Amino acid sequence: MNTSVPRPRDHTALLVSPLSTEQDVFALRRRAKTIARAVGLDGRDQVRLATALSELGRDLLRPAVMTASFALQQHPPALQAVLQWRDERTPSSESLNAVTRLLPQTRFEPAPGAAHLPAPSAPRSCGGRIEITCAISERAAGDLKAEQVLALLESESPASAIDDLQAQTRDLIAALQEAHAQRDELERLNEELTETNAGVMALYAELTVEHKDVVERFGQEHELALTLQRTFLPAALPRTPGAELAVRYLPATSSTEIGGDFYEAVNTPHGLLLAVGDVVGHSLRAATVMGELRHALRAYAAQDHQPHVLLQHLDHLLGLHQPGWTATVCIVLIEPGNARLEVANAGHLPPLLLTPGTTPRYLTEHGPLLGLGLPQPVAVSHAIEPGSRLLMITDGLVETRGSDLQDRLRLLGAAAADAPGDPEALCDELVDAFGTDPEDDIIVFAARLHPPPSPH
Repeated sequence: MNTSVPRPRDHTALLVSPLSTEQDVFALRRRAKTIARAVGLDGRDQVRLATALSELGRDLLRPAVMTASFALQQHPPALQAVLQWRDERTPSSESLNAVTRLLPQTRFEPAPGAAHLPAPSAPRSCGGRIEITCAISERAAGDLKAEQVLALLESESPASAIDDLQAQTRDLIAALQEAHAQRDELERLNEELTETNAGVMALYAELTVEHKDVVERFGQEHELALTLQRTFLPAALPRTPGAELAVRYLPATSSTEIGGDFYEAVNTPHGLLLAVGDVVGHSLRAATVMGELRHALRAYAAQDHQPHVLLQHLDHLLGLHQPGWTATVCIVLIEPGNARLEVANAGHLPPLLLTPGTTPRYLTEHGPLLGLGLPQPVAVSHAIEPGSRLLMITDGLVETRGSDLQDRLRLLGAAAADAPGDPEALCDELVDAFGTDPEDDIIVFAARLHPPPSPH
């Protein structure tokens, strides 16, 4: 598929790569860092460019191919990265805003005529283009040849999914360390300024202006850390006959740390597996433990294990590789035919089942949280009526200071029962009602289930 546009004469093409799978997005991240390093961008800008392309690539990923291309621009000297596609895809506002905050020089161009059309049948020009331009030195723009970049890319060793996860983790660690260093420096300066008296207020004002960039850089590095954290979460929800899925993830607004909340949805030989979990704590380490647990859950689920056996494997893994850490995880397995579900819950908040015409009920069976080395009870089975909805959350949605958790859960159940049946609308209404200025990360995961259509 050729989605390129004619390049100006002062542009030298470096690489054009198709994107149609998650593995392609991982490879794009590696290649972006390699090319950014080759043109002389510093380590922080290498990570920002790679993270931006990874975030947008995962957000736009569909079975239809899009392309990622890199080129050198001579006047003014710059590295140009471009994502192009020729279908109805558009980036989500969340991804585009996050990338634009990291790299303000990001530009999204929908195809002419792709919007404001009166009817689906009207002729339209589909597709779009996202361009990111990073300034480089004149020497890099003049001396670097496309052959040199290709040689660097070919010299890299093939990377596995674990290698890619470790590379993202290292970038996350570096970004958070930089953010914390900037925060600590700002706090030290503020302490010194607080100790001064009214006679040196002019000096205080001067230092505030001088160190304004420290505040801005801390905010930028924390935004980078949050964007990197999102790359640990699923790129998209699976499409399963008879199951409508929707999810919302909101990071805490009152903390500069990142948390360990995660969710997962994957088709297995036993049916559709849904999971929500929370690593106890808010820190860089909690986020990396979360990434390990979520990837391990996907790997174990592919091995045809029952839900409570999955929890036992995760508990063993946590005790073996992350001793002292604990986590809560709730797994719901929707059996083929969408007529029954199984629940295995390791200390997490119970899922809410909303059956048409009946009172909402929490599925309260549970076992101990992970990391303690305790046995998990066998999963419990429940019947599902057509049109039933399932709601899974993390505690940031309902836990607030000075309130009783059970009272909050009852309020949530009543609000969910009165909310629209569509999972997307249900998630939006609950976030609007309970998720204002959250003190903790929030995940709201909703499903509506019907018998799958009969094959023709």
